[in-house]
Amino acid sequence: MKQQTLDDFERRKAKYEPIEAALTQMYGSTDWRQWLSPMDELVSCILSQSTTDANRDRAFAALKARFPTYEAVRDAAIEAVIEAIKPAGLANQKGPRIQDVLRRITQERGELSIDFLRDLPLQEAKDWLTSLNGVGPKTAAIVLCFGFNRPAFPVDTHVHRVGQRIGFLPEGISADKAHPFMEAIVPSEDHLAFHLNLIRHGREVCTARVAHCERCPLTAHCDFYQQKTAI
Repeated sequence: MKQQTLDDFERRKAKYEPIEAALTQMYGSTDWRQWLSPMDELVSCILSQSTTDANRDRAFAALKARFPTYEAVRDAAIEAVIEAIKPAGLANQKGPRIQDVLRRITQERGELSIDFLRDLPLQEAKDWLTSLNGVGPKTAAIVLCFGFNRPAFPVDTHVHRVGQRIGFLPEGISADKAHPFMEAIVPSEDHLAFHLNLIRHGREVCTARVAHCERCPLTAHCDFYQQKTAI
């Protein structure tokens, strides 16, 4: 992370505690539990690209229903994989991408498992994941955070938008480059819960179309609101 100045970073970091308290009061706190296995998280993330959560989930369920194992997905005719994941959209791209990832894991690890990432140094684990075809910083962070409860902070479209409005992130920063900022600001043990609460806030209050500042509990700490009311 490139800190513009120490004072600027400390100002951004100081927002965390009051904002975390307000969001926890509003939405509650989430403890880590493993919703999906690490391999499932990885494949689900590839399916999630450029689609809705609902379409991703439909495609993932269809893939798991059609193929009993990831070995079967890896070795299937590509047309069968594409047909199964059609609900996710861009199936002609995602099908070959999934098979390519599964083959790469098999070649390197001798089995279809990424459990070894649990014990790698965090940056090495991120680097390995992002070396896979179609896997970027967000997918790597999701796999490490949700699949292994490791201190990685995923930045999706909601976190990216809300993070910039609040002032955690510099204006104009890309989502891919925002991950180190959020990881430095948010304590590692809070990454998952705060990530989920920021997403919920972005969906329900600080939306892409309208920032509903009139019902937001964060206005005292939000750069966007302070700038808006200063005009």
